[in-house]
Amino acid sequence: MTQPNPQLLANIRIVLARTSHPGNIGAAARAMKTMGLSQLVLVDPAVFPNSQADAMASGAADVLANARVCATLAEALADTHLALGVSARRRDIVAEVLMPGEAAQRLLAEAQAAPVALVFGNETSGLSNEELSLCQGLVTIAANPEYSSLNLAAAVQVLCYELRRVWLAQDSWPQPELDAASGEELEKFYLHLETALAELEFLNPGSPGKLLQKLRRLFSRTRLAKEEVNILRGILTAAQEAKAGGTRARNS
Repeated sequence: MTQPNPQLLANIRIVLARTSHPGNIGAAARAMKTMGLSQLVLVDPAVFPNSQADAMASGAADVLANARVCATLAEALADTHLALGVSARRRDIVAEVLMPGEAAQRLLAEAQAAPVALVFGNETSGLSNEELSLCQGLVTIAANPEYSSLNLAAAVQVLCYELRRVWLAQDSWPQPELDAASGEELEKFYLHLETALAELEFLNPGSPGKLLQKLRRLFSRTRLAKEEVNILRGILTAAQEAKAGGTRARNS
């Protein structure tokens, strides 16, 4: 049996969004290190750095020291090619729902080519719909349906364990099916889409929300490749130019 590739774990980042308790950050860092993960990203934490986080991290102070802090989730996911949100509830905004083992398989396969992420939400409110819209799928832990609330660090531990278990058990991984667009490329496309649809008067610029959420879910389900994003943006640009040309002709 060949040794597992450590680069796969190095390409998996754990993203904690809007944490309110610094102790949970430290406990999550400890959960990560016990399973061999080291890439921690914090999005707009209420308190960090903090001595309580250091204390709860125990021997994982290096994970905390190397943690990256981002102002937004979009920034944290900009270079990732797959991001899965972790939530106890299914949300209509995300197309695919995976169990932890399935998520581990998908993340490790994609990590061969590019960074990937598991995203955890705020301790009280979880991931918002806006945050989930930046993810390509949802991971749910099959907890007791009568009491499914998991502590943040416990949820991190469950997912990190599954990643390590699958990583140790498998010799080789299927190559990613496509050269997936990065998070940054997708967000630029969605911004272009919103602008173009407003210019074409297909979208009400004052309340674009529901339609854009449905379009995000559609494209998330198809997993856009870089080339496909470029084609779609080319179509949008051509439509914008045609609209602008028609407007100039009418006004001349």
